[in-house]
Amino acid sequence: MQELSLVVPCFNEEKTLSFFIKEVEKVSEKMEVEIVYYLVNDGSTDQTLSVLRELAQVNPRIRYLSFSRHFGKEAALLAGLKAAKGEFVTVMDADLQDPPDLLPEMFRLICEGTYDVIGTRRSGRKGEPPIRSWFAEVFYKLINNISETKMVDGARDFRLMKRQVVDAILELKEINRFSKGLFNWVGFKITYLSYENYKRVAGETSWSFWSLFKYSLEGIINFSEAPLNIATFIGIISCLISFFTMIYYFTINLIWDNPVPGWTSTACIILFIGGLQLFCLGIIGKYLGKIFLETKRRPVYLIKEKNFD
Repeated sequence: MQELSLVVPCFNEEKTLSFFIKEVEKVSEKMEVEIVYYLVNDGSTDQTLSVLRELAQVNPRIRYLSFSRHFGKEAALLAGLKAAKGEFVTVMDADLQDPPDLLPEMFRLICEGTYDVIGTRRSGRKGEPPIRSWFAEVFYKLINNISETKMVDGARDFRLMKRQVVDAILELKEINRFSKGLFNWVGFKITYLSYENYKRVAGETSWSFWSLFKYSLEGIINFSEAPLNIATFIGIISCLISFFTMIYYFTINLIWDNPVPGWTSTACIILFIGGLQLFCLGIIGKYLGKIFLETKRRPVYLIKEKNFD
């Protein structure tokens, strides 16, 4: 029987894991495939690791690995994809916001052979704070306008992939990873299943508005050079404004013999140009920081414990 590897990043999910395994086991009976779990403990501070050990003792198809500290969801996804050995691989969250009920339909579609990836997307953002939903919509519109790699609004990491797709993703060796973009960058034929937004089955999300904002910036920087072009454009505009401002004050002084008022105009120009320079340097600094991290070649994660070879 073919294996479907289920990759699940876990960070402080002690309250959800038992529910998650139970729900997946229910739907697995509808699929002619063996589901093997690859649960990645991303340095949780609660009892997630203890729960994983207990679950693995009961179910031999549960394989877990635990990081030495919290490295982030991107690292957990990468570790899970590297560990997964199945002909098919699914990425899911443990909080049941990715409904296991969709797995049989996703598996049926991918077995038809037409598609290499069956993705999922939320048809709405019911239950989310309005400001968070608005920023999410703005992000997708922005990234799709400035990047050649298009991303689907509402798309989740929850997807079923053929082994060829997973191998292609693992060929991407970059340290600064943005999986939503990498999944689309590798190409292959993909279709999406839509579903209504689900609430967490238990516990609280570790994603705050600020962490999501920083994550969106990672996506923009990793998949677009537009910010660098904007910095160049701003530099040109500021130079032109400064040039015409000098012409204006020179003309006033030459024709009307009206000396330039000193401190106000000078201070405004200096502050304006200085602010633009700092803004542009900040953009350039973000890209340089990414290059710096890549050149150090540090491992994306470190494994402290696992229950399989």
